This record gives sequence, C-alpha cells and structure tokens, in this order.
Amino acid sequence: MPSALETLVKILKLEQNQGYQDTAVIGGLQAFSKNWTPDAHRQARIEMHHILVDDLSQLMERYDNIDSKTERHETVSYMLDRVMMRIKEPREDYVPRNNWGSAEVTEEKQAPPPEKRERRKNEDKPARQEKKPREKKPESNNARQGRGKGNRQKNHDETAFDEDVFDMAYDGGGESDLPPEPRLERPPRKPRKAIDPQEAADIMHGLRADVTDIKGVGAKLAETLSNIDIRTVEDLLFYLPRRYDDYTRLLPLNKIEPNMVTTVIGTVRQSHTRMGRGRKDFAFTLDDGTGTLVVTFFGGQWLRNKIRDGHQLVLSGKVTIWRNTLQMTNPEWEPLESDNLRARGIVPVYGLTKGLNARRFRGLAQNAIDFWVDRLPDYVPEAVLDRAELADIGWTMKNLHFPEGWDHLAHAQRRYIFDELLLMQLAIMQNRREWQSEQAQAIPVEEEWLEAFLSAVFPYEMTNAQRRSVNDIARDIATDVPMNRLIQGDVGSGKTAVAITALALAYNAGLQSALMAPTSILAEQHYESVTETLAKLPGDDKPTVALLIGALSKVEREEVYAGLENGSIDIVVGTHALIQEGFEFNNLGLAIIDEQHRFGVEQRGALRGKGHNPHLLVMTATPIPRTLALTMYADLDLSVIDEMPPGRTPVKTTVRPPAMREHCFDFIKAQLDEGRQAFIVHPLVEASESEVLAEVRNAVDAYEELQTVFYEYRVGLLHGKMKPEEKDENMRAFAAHEFDVLVTTSVAEVGVNVPNASVIMIEGANRFGLSQLHQFRGRVGRGKHRGYCLLIPDKVTEEAELRLDAMVQTTDGFVLAEMDWELRGAGDLLAVRQSGGNKLQLQEKMNPELVDLASQEARTIYAEDPDLALDEHRLLRQRVEQLKDARSDVS
Repeated sequence: MPSALETLVKILKLEQNQGYQDTAVIGGLQAFSKNWTPDAHRQARIEMHHILVDDLSQLMERYDNIDSKTERHETVSYMLDRVMMRIKEPREDYVPRNNWGSAEVTEEKQAPPPEKRERRKNEDKPARQEKKPREKKPESNNARQGRGKGNRQKNHDETAFDEDVFDMAYDGGGESDLPPEPRLERPPRKPRKAIDPQEAADIMHGLRADVTDIKGVGAKLAETLSNIDIRTVEDLLFYLPRRYDDYTRLLPLNKIEPNMVTTVIGTVRQSHTRMGRGRKDFAFTLDDGTGTLVVTFFGGQWLRNKIRDGHQLVLSGKVTIWRNTLQMTNPEWEPLESDNLRARGIVPVYGLTKGLNARRFRGLAQNAIDFWVDRLPDYVPEAVLDRAELADIGWTMKNLHFPEGWDHLAHAQRRYIFDELLLMQLAIMQNRREWQSEQAQAIPVEEEWLEAFLSAVFPYEMTNAQRRSVNDIARDIATDVPMNRLIQGDVGSGKTAVAITALALAYNAGLQSALMAPTSILAEQHYESVTETLAKLPGDDKPTVALLIGALSKVEREEVYAGLENGSIDIVVGTHALIQEGFEFNNLGLAIIDEQHRFGVEQRGALRGKGHNPHLLVMTATPIPRTLALTMYADLDLSVIDEMPPGRTPVKTTVRPPAMREHCFDFIKAQLDEGRQAFIVHPLVEASESEVLAEVRNAVDAYEELQTVFYEYRVGLLHGKMKPEEKDENMRAFAAHEFDVLVTTSVAEVGVNVPNASVIMIEGANRFGLSQLHQFRGRVGRGKHRGYCLLIPDKVTEEAELRLDAMVQTTDGFVLAEMDWELRGAGDLLAVRQSGGNKLQLQEKMNPELVDLASQEARTIYAEDPDLALDEHRLLRQRVEQLKDARSDVS
C-alpha cells in the first residue's frame, strides 16, 4: 500500500501534467486534504513529520483560491520539494497547529533543532544503531530465486512513514523511495545566431539529401537502411531509439522480480533446443554471477547459430515466474558491447534490420548528430520556445539519440512531441484555408421547412445536442465557404438522424448529396434508414435515393452512374464504389463520410473531387477527449453529441471471472430463448505460438467449442482474416437473424445496427482499451430490449481492474476516453485521425498539458500569420511544407 506521501506525489505530478487546473483529484486538492491530513498524521512518527503534513495540508486547503497559474505552479513545486526534502524547513507563513491527536511524539523521537541538524551530517548516530531491530516477517513460498545478501528488505508497516528514509534525507544520505524530480529543471538555451534566411533555407533543404551524404553510408548500406524507411538525412536524424539501456542502472539478476519489465546483462549457459507445441524452441540460462534467469525463444531454433554458450548478451523484456524459477520469454536481445560498459551511461537501442548491427547504426547516428547538431537552424520562433520553456532543436536531437541523463531525455522528448503536434496542426489548418479559399455552393436553409421536416420524419424530438449539431450544419452550409465539420457522438447518440437531416437540406435546395460508409453492410443499413425516413417527407415530392456498392451487377452500377450524372438521383449511399473512376456527379453539394477513420485520405479527397468543392461533413462514433480532438482535427469545426435520446436504457455491464464462464453461457442461452442474439468477442483470431498468449482464447478455436455449447442454436464466425465478401456476408446473415450467436474479434468494434442483439460477452477483456470496450458494448441494446455486457478478464492487473471498474460505473464514452488517454496514452485515439498517413512518434509520452500547449501556440501563430510569411516564421513555413503528408489532409 503506498504511503500518504507517495499518494500525494502522484497527485501533484498529475496536477502539473494537467496544467494546474485543480482536476488531478475529484473535488480538488482542498477536498482531498480533508481525508489525507488525518491519514498522514497517523502514519507520521516524529514531530518533523507532523510539521511537514501540516505545512502541505495548509497549502492544499488554500489551493482553490489561487487564481494565478504561475502561483499554482510555485505552490505545487514547493510541495514536491518539501516531500523530497530539498526544502527542509516550513514556509515563513506556516502556522503550527499541534493538533496531532493521539499521535505519540516521545522526547527521544522529536526533531532536533536546526543548528543540530547540520552537526548530525558528520556525526555517527549511536541512537539509531541501538534501535531494537524490527521483527522480520517470514518470506513467502514464492520468494524469488537467488536473493543476494545485499538485497535489503523492509518488513515494517508499509503504510507508515519510513523513519530511516526521512532521517537520511535530512542528513544528506540515502535515497528516498519516492521518484526523484528531474535534476535539469529547464533545458539549456543558447543565444540564437543571426543567419541569412536563404542560407537557413538551404540548410533545411539539405535534410532531404540522400542518406549517402552521411559519413560512413555507401550505396550498399543505403539499400539496407531503406528496409527501415531511412532514405534521406532527415530520415536518419529523426529515426528515434525504441528504448534506452542505462548501464549505470542495470539490475543484477538477484534483484529482479516477477512482472518487472527490465534490461539485464549476463553470460549464456546451457543453451539448447527443444520441442514445444509442434515447433522447435531455443532456450538457455543467463548467468551474471549473482543469479540466473531462464530465457526461451519460441520457434527460435535458428538462434542457436547466433547465440552460443559463453556469449555475453543484453536482454530486455518482462520477467515472469514459473515453478519458482524466473524467466523471460522472447525478449529483445543483442550482443553486449564492451564500449557500452565503458561508457557507463544511457545507450540508445534502435529498431534494426538484417545486415545492420547495433554498433554500426549507433555510429551512423552519431555521425549525423555530430554534423547537424550545431548546423540545424531552429524553425520554432524563440518567443514560442520561451513561453513553453522548450529546448533548442540541436540540443534536442542530440539528447534524443544520446541523452546525457534521463532528465535531459525527458526535456528532449517534450520538445520533439511539441514540434510534431505544432507542425501537424499548422499543416492541416493551412490545408483547410487553401481548400476553403475556393467557393462552394451555398445551401439556403428555410427555417419553417426545417421545423416541418423534423416534425414529420422523426417520431421523437431531437435531443439538445442533436439540435445544436443540426443548427451548426445549417449555419455552415448557408454560406459559400465550404463546410468542414466533424460530428463526434457516442454510440447510439443519434448521429444518423443528424446526417439524414443534412441530406434533406441539400435535397430541398436542389443539390445532390452522397453518404459514404466503410462496408457494404453498413452502407445498406444507411440506405434503408435514409430511404425509410425521407419517404415521410410531406407532400408528393420525394427524393430519389440510390445504393452504390461493389456487389451490384455491371448493369445496375451503370444505371446508378447515369442517374448521378444526369441528376435524376438526388442522394446516393455507398462504399468505396462512390469514388471509382468512370462517372461524375451532376451537382454534388454535400458529401458525408461515416466512420471517417476507416478511409484513407486519398479516398476522402477523391469523394470531394467528385463535385465542385462540396460541403463536407465527417462523423465518428469514437469519443475523443476535447483537448485531443481540437488538436487532431484543427482543420475541422467540432460538433459534439453528448446526450443520449430519451428512453434509451443503458447497457448493464458486469465483470465475471473465467470460473463463471458457464454461468455466462447459461445467461446467454436464456436471452436466446427469448428470441435475442449475442456477440462473443475474443482478443485473437487464431491460437498464438507465443507461450505468453497460449492461454488467451481465440475466435477460431472458440467457434468449434461454442458450436457444442450452443448446439441448439445457430453459431456464426466473423474475424479480420476473412475475405471482405465473406465478412460482409456473415455480418449480413447475423443482422438478418440467420445466426443466433456471432463469434468474433475486434472486427466487431465498429459494426452495423443489429437491434435484436441484447448481450455481448468479451473474453480477455483486460486486453482491450477502454474506448474499444465501449465500442464493443455499443453493439447491443440498440433496440427495444435491454442490453447486457459481460466482461471476462483472463488476467487482472491494477490498471486492468481500474479500466474494468470504469466500464461498470459509467456508460459515458467521453469519460472513458479521458481515462483511456491517461492510462494508455494517445496512440489508439490518434490512430483515428491518421489512417492512411504517417504516425506520430512518442505517442505514449503525450499528455493533456503538452497537447493543449501545442494547440494554443499553433492557433496563436495561425491567427497572427496564417501564411507564415513573417521573417520569424519563414523556417517554420518551410518545415511545415516539408512535413505535409497524408496526416494533414483536411478530411
């Protein structure tokens, strides 16, 4: 159990990351202090500890009343310094309370006066030596192998303040078990040299030179480097290490523990191959003189010629335990280089390819850094770096590849992430400006007609959030500036009704419109919804709606093409077939893209190109935190549907252990007997050869098993390795109730509307992110019957328990998305934006504070100088143009 101080450190760190908004804990620091203070006093042992608690408590109590972000920053920094003992005396305005209740403070335990503390630094402490040792707790049966004598264990109450740690911190000796603050508070900044703009531009252009310009790279090596997408100088400079090994911090084998992800070194002993699950595995024992570790590579018999007894290796991976023996399975490995041991520092480890070893690549990276670090002009204006307290670009690149310390690396990564976010946003805002500089056809909106339409076609009143979105669209399309809007709504929030309303507005103005969906089955369902809804339009004048998918015959497809070209078709719903060559629209005024992240940017652009700069509406059912959404979609105006239609019963979510799987099957059968249908989702398509994943349930094997379990019912199979036609057919069959149970994988995350499906069981639920679990849950409860979501984890970690509990507690996708971002990083959420484009690096290091900072600076620069024409923005403009790629497409 973490101590009160450890808990406080985590909260203060989170408060820093969130930009001092007093949101690190529910109710703010003031509310948190009410329970924290008595707990901390109970854990305190001496007067010094109680004074520290009161000092921190008083600051938390008044934190809510501090208006200045600067003052909040100073307050949090002071509190962290007090906890870490960098500041040893309380503030001048600290008010002693002496209300420590029953806490016993004996005379010999009281803190010495300040003048004596200095003397204690150089004096022996006989009192501490005379302490009666605490009684040791017996070791568990699972004690780790090879424990060394130097491995000091703490057997006292973990919830109490560690007196030894506190005393040593005051005395200047020992280390706290709390995480240390970075030693480098701010990165160094050199005065920027004046440089001729043309000279700077030429240097920047040199980044695009062939990689053979780097010392040591010839034609043959260049060909090898191309296998890891390194073709230019820039590619090499910005090819970042995938991890770093600190040879000053490597643990000896007698100090490693199960579930630890770590890097170790040692000598290979007893290497051999063995049969396992129909394959030949390679295994050996790693020995470093303090202990041993069993290492296994599944299917790795080919390694026996590369790894031999006596070889010294560096291994990185997760430590597990089997039958009281520590082991690593399929770790990353490389030969130990004596240069790295002599360096005794942080060594970068890169992703490599055949024919390229680690030492050689590090040499190439060093050559590139040596040449460029002092030549690379900084394209980010000095004013921006000052406001954001960021490092110079040259210092950043040097410390990304060869960091002087972990604190240096943290600052370098911060600058790198900021640059990627800033440049991405400037690029997409520039694209938006270029696209919107060409006029669209205005779509006038008659308010009376709109109200009559909504009353006539929908049997319910729209939610406030839906109506806000409709009003946003109506306002946008009424001008000749092309609309570029994103509708972001939770599962079941009513995005389709908003889209149909937009189609109707275009039809009423005499313009054609198109709705593109990622799959044929989803397009068919949209076609049915649009046709059925618009048939309710008042009067005899009804739109002609067509379906355009790949399954149409040639004659049917030609008929649709002709109708779109002569204007007899008003609305078309389709898939990729909408962007095939061979036809044009007569008068396309509006294009709508559903589940937009499932399309590549070229496909989205091709749909726009079918008309004369039509208004564009894109939709996503993946809730994204607002700060991240404003960054990812800097080119789009955002409408959020954050309300659910009235009468929608929330899906009931429960967590069940694997031992209750049979009970879950019985519940599903009861639902099937009432005429309902069920999804059963699995993490894997097929069984994995990895022993780590060997016990993870997979869809193919489960399909065979579940046909026996549900022998009285019809069971279908759907997974991502099927051909597209087969997937569509199986999904269509399930929607038509030709199957009662659908055994599937994550391919069901974004699916079709099956109102009759009432239960979804998710195997290995701990292996999915919150946003993904929420999308799965959205597959059920879409009709008049209540939905049920059964989560069965195969392994529960602390993080997994948090996520699964959150699924039970809330059905709000936006709340879950925020939590997912905090727990798993921005990678999955950013992938929604980046389909078809290059991926941002260091996504796991992104945090809300940094994303918000980059967003603010990008919008400030764009508002001041949208063309980036000012002298201080010239290099920035060139860098934006260099990095313009698929991820900056406006759609």
